[in-house]
Amino acid sequence: MNDWPQGWNGDRDRGYGRGSGSAQPEGARVMRHVQRGQASRPQAAPQYGVPSQPAYGNDDRYDNGGYDDGRGSYDSGYSDGQVYGGTSRGGRAGGGRGDDGYYDAGRPAPDWRRRIKIGLITFVTVVLVWSVATYFWADSKLKREVDLSKVIERPGGGEGTNYLIVGSDSREGMSAEDKKRLHTGSAEGKRTDSMMILHVGDNGNTMISLPRDSDVEIPKFVGSESGKTFPNTGRRVKLNAAYAEDGPELLVRTVEHNTGLKIDHYAEIGFGGFANIVDAVGGVEIKIDKPMKDKKSGSDFEPGTHTLNGEQSLAFVRQRYGLAGGDLDRTKNQQKFLSALANQVATPGTVLNPFKLYPTMGAGLDTLVVDKDMGLFDVAEMFWAMKSVSGGDGKSMNMPISGSRGGNLVWDKAKVQQLVEQLKNDEKVTVTE
Repeated sequence: MNDWPQGWNGDRDRGYGRGSGSAQPEGARVMRHVQRGQASRPQAAPQYGVPSQPAYGNDDRYDNGGYDDGRGSYDSGYSDGQVYGGTSRGGRAGGGRGDDGYYDAGRPAPDWRRRIKIGLITFVTVVLVWSVATYFWADSKLKREVDLSKVIERPGGGEGTNYLIVGSDSREGMSAEDKKRLHTGSAEGKRTDSMMILHVGDNGNTMISLPRDSDVEIPKFVGSESGKTFPNTGRRVKLNAAYAEDGPELLVRTVEHNTGLKIDHYAEIGFGGFANIVDAVGGVEIKIDKPMKDKKSGSDFEPGTHTLNGEQSLAFVRQRYGLAGGDLDRTKNQQKFLSALANQVATPGTVLNPFKLYPTMGAGLDTLVVDKDMGLFDVAEMFWAMKSVSGGDGKSMNMPISGSRGGNLVWDKAKVQQLVEQLKNDEKVTVTE
């Protein structure tokens, strides 16, 4: 029985597959409608618009739409839906999804989990490297020049950390034009322009200003440069004279001797550095309650909210004449401004912006003098503590005063003793000025 379709005997000599001289196209002449002598099998439903092809029996010679009569294979040119025009909307294994939502040949599906993982690892690595590099850069700029090991007969420590923060009138690095613009004068050397104790503890932070005119006793001490021991002669002076006499070490020794409170770290900044920090952060906003005007400091402010630049800020914190409370009002203004400055420096707009962060850190670290044991984390803790005071999470006050002696301000001994005990025990400060 002949299983071949009617009219097709497989004879390749009839011109099939070799071309023909007939005017009739070969496809139309050869590939005409096929009928079988018996009922054809049901045709499969078409897929994605590709017409199904008729079956030609179970002869393996017709696999994949081609014909093989033992003398070579022949491709009929028909598609079974797997390959049609080079692309197919039917999903193929290993294909990638294209713009139309279907998979394109040769493009594997993207592994988004792997991409996200690699992206996160890259981001974390970049941040880590940047942070480490910034740390070592900033740490190298710290001027660790104060040696607290030279301070003798120190009181016992307590809970929390005590910083002695000093603003000096150092003109180091300032040009003649800067001195004139900032109204600093041209005095040689340096003296303390402001002093305060910052206590950092678990029960709130406390900022205590020490008026420069405070009446204190110069104790027995060892010279920071000479190494010579100087006895206690009962000599009483203004507090800022201790710094002028033998620098930071004697100032720390004098504060500890007259308060009984151990100082853990020392930080000092000069006029120029102070003004540069303010300019680097874009100014500091401060509210001024009363008119302020002083030719010596250069201050000239009307009541209201002002954004002060470096020059104006220095004038604000240095003014002492024309204030009702004199030096006591001056120290309050210094506390107010330093808290506002710390709050401005610690904002995300400064910390997360390298174009602000690096100039600010550079301006501060270039003139910041600290003790030999103070690190960057201690500096950061100090600034965050000052910020918390301005945010209402701490307390700011002057050292309690009971009167005056020869123009010097005398501390209230009973209140000072109670204040020191509360700080040592890291208790909430209840002492008033």
